[in-house]
Amino acid sequence: MKKLKGIGLLLIANILIFITLSISFTVLSEMILPAFGIDLRGSFAQQDLLWAFVIGFGGAFISLAFSKQMARAFIDCTQITEPRTQAERLVFDTVQKISEKLSISMPEVWIYESPDPNAFATGPTKNNSMVAVSTGLLNNLNEGEVRAVLAHEMGHVYNGDMFTTTVLAGLMNTFVYFISRFIYRQVAERNEALGFGVYIVLQIVLSVLAMIPISWWSRRREFAADRFAANTVGKEHMISALEGIDRWVQRTQFEYSSQDALSTMKISGKSHSFMQIFATHPPIEARVNALRQL
Repeated sequence: MKKLKGIGLLLIANILIFITLSISFTVLSEMILPAFGIDLRGSFAQQDLLWAFVIGFGGAFISLAFSKQMARAFIDCTQITEPRTQAERLVFDTVQKISEKLSISMPEVWIYESPDPNAFATGPTKNNSMVAVSTGLLNNLNEGEVRAVLAHEMGHVYNGDMFTTTVLAGLMNTFVYFISRFIYRQVAERNEALGFGVYIVLQIVLSVLAMIPISWWSRRREFAADRFAANTVGKEHMISALEGIDRWVQRTQFEYSSQDALSTMKISGKSHSFMQIFATHPPIEARVNALRQL
């Protein structure tokens, strides 16, 4: 029932967004633009918006529904159901206690092989999720810091960040497909080959631009998860965890890959780049400063 509730909320959100877009585009093309001498009536295809909605949100919905399976496919991980070591017990017990405190179903607990101290959470709903930590995290941080990182990930779970990010991604995908298709129709009426070329270029350019609001939202959610962890285990532990991760990265000169399929989920990722607006994580110093001001 809890799974169905989460799926139902996603479907309702998608339908409401589609209705809003449909009405907005209709009013814009039929009333507002003609008032300014721009007549696009007849060129607006309702079916294009429908297909944009289906493709944009359909892909996002499938990604969300199978997010746990996809995450496990990208990493070498082991599920912890009966802890055998002190480190496994620390992770399992921390996730269990926070889940009980929040009155949500306990996420699946996984440990994956990776040298960098990192962790992530994913899943379609807060009652159907997973939390995974790297061996590097357990080997390089103390118990208080590990608990803080786990609380950070549980913040993502409890706040429904996977759901909201999926809705935003679906919305961006819908705009990308619809705008590309709309302009393609105008150009293809004169030159089919040119129209197809314009369509491909627009798909690429708009997809890149769509990452800007998605990345911005990802950075906001990192700050929110940090605050959640600070309120759960104490801001000193969260600050210490972030500083410990940063020291490890600086010491080893570890370079986070921009091709990491799980980069937006992890607690730490590439934040300093030529195009900061595409960064999925805020700089560590900005996160630490925000925590100190709590």
